[in-house]
Amino acid sequence: MAAKKGAKKAAKKGGAAKKGGAKKSAAKKGGAKKAAKKGGAKRTPNAAFMKPMQPDAALSAVVGGNPMPRTEITKKIWVYIKRNNLQDAKERRMINADDKLKPVFGGKGKVSMFEMTKLVNKHIK
Repeated sequence: MAAKKGAKKAAKKGGAAKKGGAKKSAAKKGGAKKAAKKGGAKRTPNAAFMKPMQPDAALSAVVGGNPMPRTEITKKIWVYIKRNNLQDAKERRMINADDKLKPVFGGKGKVSMFEMTKLVNKHIK
């Protein structure tokens, strides 16, 4: 209700067109700043992702037993999936588990790539 009154007052004064135009141009400028920012310097990674984590026995059969950051664990799992052709051919988001991945996936035979990261986090300390 209050928004309608404000809109009516602005329409009477003739300022509604100016306000709308100013908002649109500001939005365009903000988008240009974001695009320029992305092309600039790289972001520093979050320290929590870079902390070495120890995989348990089930996960170490896939990625190795040495402590490594979460990012490296995820990369090594994807290398394993690609090398063994475990990504579903029709539904690319799904991962078909083999004998080594089934214990990591909680005994499931097929897991989505988004669920995979959640399940893998249970196997690192």
